[in-house]
Amino acid sequence: MNYHGVLKKMQTELGSPIQYYLVFKDDFLNVNQLLDKNLNIYFEGYQCLNCGKAKKIYRQGFCYDCFYEIPQAADWIMKPELSKAHLNIEDRDLDYEKAVQLKPHIVYLANSSNVKVGVTRKSQVPTRWIDQGAHEAIEIVEVPNRYLAGITEIALKNYVADKTNWRTMITNKIADEDLVAWRDKLKQYIPEEAKPYFIENNKETHMDFPVLQYPQKPKSLNLVKTPNFEGVLKGIKGQYLIFEDNTIFNIRSNEGFVVTIKVN
Repeated sequence: MNYHGVLKKMQTELGSPIQYYLVFKDDFLNVNQLLDKNLNIYFEGYQCLNCGKAKKIYRQGFCYDCFYEIPQAADWIMKPELSKAHLNIEDRDLDYEKAVQLKPHIVYLANSSNVKVGVTRKSQVPTRWIDQGAHEAIEIVEVPNRYLAGITEIALKNYVADKTNWRTMITNKIADEDLVAWRDKLKQYIPEEAKPYFIENNKETHMDFPVLQYPQKPKSLNLVKTPNFEGVLKGIKGQYLIFEDNTIFNIRSNEGFVVTIKVN
């Protein structure tokens, strides 16, 4: 069976285990059903997720020109504290920025390689946690806009990490943490503007990833250098495919790549 299309991040559904889906223009694939099967991945070119042109992907699935022009790739995406829609100030497209920034946002703690703080739109819970490969997470505050979430994250970064070590996450060498205790300990450091939005008495959410075998010494698959890869799929965690030979394929970092996936 062959599947062909442009890679986008896998869609997910919380369950035990989490369900993963690759969605192409003309194909739909439940990736969980491929566990223990032999896959061939063929790299065939690029297609920008914005303009659709066959131009080399620069970042986040976009070509160079689109990355520096479209609101979906503006600095406030990665740095929420730079959001200005609440002030009615445009960055690249005020209508788009209002539609995204002026929605409820969550500041959370997640344990993927260590306890880290992060920001996501409320509508992206628990998707964001799944994409990071977190096996447990908890909400800290729910604020009405992205700016408040951003300044809260900045304040808490002084006391807890804000990055995931992907190698620790993918090898599953992770200690369980009491995120309720972490939440309560960090409460005092929340900025005054965000303190009224602190969430009390909530519980951790736990994620169960479909992994049969974790890698011992993970090595990343680079499709440009290895345009024809073959391996047996042993797991899915975060946005990573884990193969029997310790090869790890990051779907998210290959968005905009045109591929054919052959299932043997």
